[in-house]
Amino acid sequence: MNKIDTQVRHITKPGANLFAELGFSEADAKGYQAESRGRIDHTLALKEQLMGELVSWIKDSHLKQGEAAEILHVTRPRVSDVVNKKTSKFTIDALVDMLARVGKPVSVMIG
Repeated sequence: MNKIDTQVRHITKPGANLFAELGFSEADAKGYQAESRGRIDHTLALKEQLMGELVSWIKDSHLKQGEAAEILHVTRPRVSDVVNKKTSKFTIDALVDMLARVGKPVSVMIG
């Protein structure tokens, strides 16, 4: 039986540039980190926008979280996570599905 190597050899400190730690040149590491941060920020903004639409729907429909959960086919804690904009707990796909269930289809524009 093969033994799996689980030894930790390096820990990247919080705030460190992961790309620099992987051995990229300083200039490349800064560029890659900036590009990565931009993509992450864009994804978070998109999730927040989708969540905002769901929160507006809940408020406009005068629904309690439990009622919204039934319609959205999720649990009440999931609705609470949407209301509290806990973006890390959702994929864009899950949020798009919830919006479609309430008659708010999402259109995607590329570019």
